[in-house]
Amino acid sequence: MPVDAGGPFPEERLLPTRRSLLDRLRNWEDHAGWQEFFTTYWKFIYGVAIRSGLSDSEAEEVVQETVVSVARKMPDFVYDPARCSFKGWLVHVTRLRIIDQFRRRQPTHGHTPEGPYDSRATPLIERIPDSGVNPPLESLWEEEWERNLIDAAMERVKLRVKPAHYQIFHLSAVKGLGTLEVARMLEVNPGQVYLVRHRLAREVKREVERLREKPL
Repeated sequence: MPVDAGGPFPEERLLPTRRSLLDRLRNWEDHAGWQEFFTTYWKFIYGVAIRSGLSDSEAEEVVQETVVSVARKMPDFVYDPARCSFKGWLVHVTRLRIIDQFRRRQPTHGHTPEGPYDSRATPLIERIPDSGVNPPLESLWEEEWERNLIDAAMERVKLRVKPAHYQIFHLSAVKGLGTLEVARMLEVNPGQVYLVRHRLAREVKREVERLREKPL
C-alpha cells in the first residue's frame, strides 16, 4: 500500500497517540498532524481489515474511509479516558467501515474473495454485529497494536545502537538464525552474537514497556 511515511521514522512518530495530536486533529488544515495520524494508524486499520477477511483493495478502502470518518467526527470528539479511549473509539469506527465493505458484497450473492485469512465456516458479516464493539475485532486490533509496539521499540533501539550490533540482533532474534550461523555470516565471535542478542532484546523489552505506558 503506497504511503508517504516521510523517510526514516523520527522518534516522535514511534510513540502512541498523544493528547496533543488529538487536539491538532480537530483542525482539518493541520496537514502535518493528519500525516502523523495516518502514519501511526493506517497499518493497524489495514491489518485488521485484512484479517477480518477483506481483500487488499477492500482493506485500502477501509483505511481511506476510516480516516475520512475520523476527520468528520473529530470536531465533536470528546476525549474522556474514563469512558472510552481514543483507540477504542477508533476500533468502533473501523468496525463500521469493515461492515460497509461486507455489505457491498451482497449483490455478488455471497461470493467472498479468498485471502490469507479467508474463512468459509461462517460468513464474516454474521460475526460482526451491527452495534457495539465486537470482541474478535478488538482482539485483532490488540494483536496489531502489540505488533506495532514491538516494531516501534525495535526502531527506537536501532536508532541508538551500532548498525553491526543491530544486524546481529535482527538475524538472530528476528530472523531466528542460530548463534553459530550468524557468527559465520558476519565473521564475529559466537559469544558476541549471544551477548548482543540478549542485550538488545532487553532494551527492546524496556522500550515496549515505555511505549505501553501512554496509549490513548
